[in-house]
Amino acid sequence: MIPLSHYLIVSAILFSIGSAGVFMRRNLITILLSIEIMLNAVNLSFVAFGRANGTVDGQILTFFVMTVAAAEAAVGLAIVIGLFRHRESLNPDAFTSLKW
Repeated sequence: MIPLSHYLIVSAILFSIGSAGVFMRRNLITILLSIEIMLNAVNLSFVAFGRANGTVDGQILTFFVMTVAAAEAAVGLAIVIGLFRHRESLNPDAFTSLKW
């Protein structure tokens, strides 16, 4: 049986990769994908803790998080498409003003 620490290490690595993608990339779609990687890292830790405790609470919570993540991805992608149609750029620095 794989110990809990291995799952948490993999989860921390995934979360670090996602946060590096959010802070280093200059493309809105890449930033959204990095946020999804971070959410998957949190889901992995929920499932790992649930398995270590012998309950299914982590898996149930993961299904709720996946549902919210799917809605977030759909709304985020719609906003990105709207911004691209308006400014014809996916660089976040182009969207600094509050006016269109």
